[in-house]
Amino acid sequence: MNDTVTKIASHVVDWVMAITPRQVPATAVLQSCKIISHRGEHDNTEVMENTLRAYEIARTNGVWGIETDIRWTRDLVPVVCHDVDCRRVFGNSMTVGEISFAELRDAVPLIPSLAELIEEFGGNTHLMIEIKEEPFPQKQQQAQILLEHLASLTPGEDYHLLALDPSLFELADFLPRKYCLPVAETNTRIISKASLAGDYGGLTGHYLLLNDELKQRHEQAGQRVGTGFVDSRNSLYRELNRGVEWIFSNNAVKLQKLLDQALAEVERS
Repeated sequence: MNDTVTKIASHVVDWVMAITPRQVPATAVLQSCKIISHRGEHDNTEVMENTLRAYEIARTNGVWGIETDIRWTRDLVPVVCHDVDCRRVFGNSMTVGEISFAELRDAVPLIPSLAELIEEFGGNTHLMIEIKEEPFPQKQQQAQILLEHLASLTPGEDYHLLALDPSLFELADFLPRKYCLPVAETNTRIISKASLAGDYGGLTGHYLLLNDELKQRHEQAGQRVGTGFVDSRNSLYRELNRGVEWIFSNNAVKLQKLLDQALAEVERS
């Protein structure tokens, strides 16, 4: 399925879910909900994705966690960037892996290093750090650098690692697998099997494709489940009512406000 068709299908599903009434979850369920801001609160016009400003907006509004992507500069500095280059978000064709951090900072100063992200948000906002697929020219050295960056944080409590391909977790072989979460796109069943077989910490994926059957398999194996990309009150209630704790969203601040309102209403009743 190509990207255009996938996006259209996703919008249709979101619309159906948004207009389907859902029961307000129990108080304990609302209280246990953990909303994660996907690349921060951004519109890529005034606030760009994966920037400190985008994450600050999420934190200021009480969002529990932030999802972030890391890539590596030529001189092996891990930076917060989703794409291999800066074209889509910043209009600059530079490829991150082909330039030094100093060159990247000069050309696109809004892209933070992983060290800067951890300094600002480590220990006060849960970090969901996605390892992106790259050549990894010096894998052992890069693994050591990643370990040093995360050394001040407690895995599970302060952060988890994510990856679309579970083999990428080799870059973090210092970390127990229970803190690593494979991410499914449209290949949910394949990634689900890989997560269970590899004894990882759980699975994340689109809320429609990560159905109750798969969810129960992971829970029975002692794994956790997170779903995205929830974008409405009814979608949020649906996920909470079926026992999903981690909710990823491109509109996390909106969901956090809906969650806070629901809690306030339940507590008043």
